[in-house]
Amino acid sequence: MSDYIWCHGPECHKRATTTRVRGVKGSKVLRTIKIRADRVNMWKYFCDHTCLMNFLDKHYQEFIRLHPRTEALETPIEDPIRTQNQYGWFHTEIKAVDNV
Repeated sequence: MSDYIWCHGPECHKRATTTRVRGVKGSKVLRTIKIRADRVNMWKYFCDHTCLMNFLDKHYQEFIRLHPRTEALETPIEDPIRTQNQYGWFHTEIKAVDNV
């Protein structure tokens, strides 16, 4: 197995940066960036935030079709406690209930 993965950004090979230029004089190309396979989470598949956002922009509807949300999610909480500090600012403390 390779120690590198190609960036999954759909426009990665079109972004004009010096790190993407490859080839010999007279035959240059912009190439998708290789990413080290030991990176964690989504950064294993994307070279930077721009490529991640381009991928999401292109494929988000497919994600929604695969994982539709048909019901609202809820988290049980204790009654919120609203306090005022010495300067008049209000702070509301919200704690989740541990239902283990």
